[in-house]
Amino acid sequence: MDHEGVLPQSSRMELAASTGDIISQDEPVSTSPSSTKIRDDGLRGYFETAQWTTDGTTILTSSSANLISGFIVPEDLLSPTANRPLKLTPQAAIQLSEPSNVLSSAPYFQLTEPWTQQLLVSSRDHPIQLFYLTSSTSPSPASSYPLTKTRSETFLTATSLVWPRPGTHFIAGSRNQLAKFDVSRAGAEPVLRVKTIPSERHLSKGGGVGMRGAVSALAAQPPDAAHASLVAAGTWTRWVGLYDFAGSDGSCAATWSVARAAADEARVRGDGVLQTLWSPCGRYLLVGERKSTGVLVYDVRVTGKLLGWLAGREARGNQRISCDAFPGQEGSGGFEVWSGTTDGTVKVWEGVGSREGAHDPTWDWAAASQSTVGSTCVHQSGTVVATCSGSWEFPDDDEDGEPSLYSGSSGTDSDSDSNVSSFEEPWMRRRNKESSLKIWNMSVGGEVES
Repeated sequence: MDHEGVLPQSSRMELAASTGDIISQDEPVSTSPSSTKIRDDGLRGYFETAQWTTDGTTILTSSSANLISGFIVPEDLLSPTANRPLKLTPQAAIQLSEPSNVLSSAPYFQLTEPWTQQLLVSSRDHPIQLFYLTSSTSPSPASSYPLTKTRSETFLTATSLVWPRPGTHFIAGSRNQLAKFDVSRAGAEPVLRVKTIPSERHLSKGGGVGMRGAVSALAAQPPDAAHASLVAAGTWTRWVGLYDFAGSDGSCAATWSVARAAADEARVRGDGVLQTLWSPCGRYLLVGERKSTGVLVYDVRVTGKLLGWLAGREARGNQRISCDAFPGQEGSGGFEVWSGTTDGTVKVWEGVGSREGAHDPTWDWAAASQSTVGSTCVHQSGTVVATCSGSWEFPDDDEDGEPSLYSGSSGTDSDSDSNVSSFEEPWMRRRNKESSLKIWNMSVGGEVES
């Protein structure tokens, strides 16, 4: 790759708006929606994910404090006379009682139509719930969709979810199965269940057929001229499957393991699929894993064959890091991929799909000073990019000289006789790093000239 034409980061990206570091901000006194929330353990929650709504007017975020917030983009975001960076404040918030594995907004979301401002969440031991994004911080779910075991009727947790256009149905993933729901049938079980392995009761759990494990990622392929679209599913056991939900049976088109390609060909390692992402043209599938240093790129026209990989995407921990794809510049070939990293930078790969093997990032910039950039999402206009950052850190014992004492309430006499240590475990001494939501403006004329 020729680096001579790469512009400095300051010439490419300008910070247009930001919440500021929510970790260092005081808790607001007013009852209006807030982007910060104190957890039960006394730590302030940090931004985990961010995504644009379909109409491009709002950014939805989820935090480690189980708080979902909606940030409407300022009208003067790109005004040349605006005093940047503008201040981002949430106009709506939903405080969940339990952590949610998924967050998906309606594909028909419109800021001018309140009835369309819907989103789906899923928590352990609860049905999938639909909320309206309102200014109240404690709204009740408008409807729910139970996903239960057929024999015991216990709730299954949706570990992934995709809500494709036109929005009449959504698909949820759980352990060893996919479920298709009709949005209009509130309170009803799925209209279709698709097992990802033939049988869970057999000792071999499918006998090597299909993909076993919790479905951790789902993505819908951009529909073709005939409105056909495949759904790409990924699992914690490092398998990927393609399913056709356009038909009546949700048939499986292909399954393959990414473990060998990640270890032997790309050598980027990995420990479970965090994200499946389609290219804008629908020909290529990107697979991102946790504890990985790259993103795998597959051409779905050749099932299971690795086309290449995006090198240098540092995602060495368990924290979810999501990337985004955007059409490439006309005549340049391929498409663009934007992704955050654990070191606070955002990296951009251009011309993805136009070459085989390792693909180094074209350019990058520092989006966060201390913490992981968990989400990077490009606006549909291609002129602005939203990023959110935040993570825990775990101080070493040597940093404070000795382990911290547990600061909980004093125990009873029986507690003092127990074998429970009065010293905190390392995970109990975690603390927040910087956390913020930012909107970046791509500078005019910031094209690379080779």
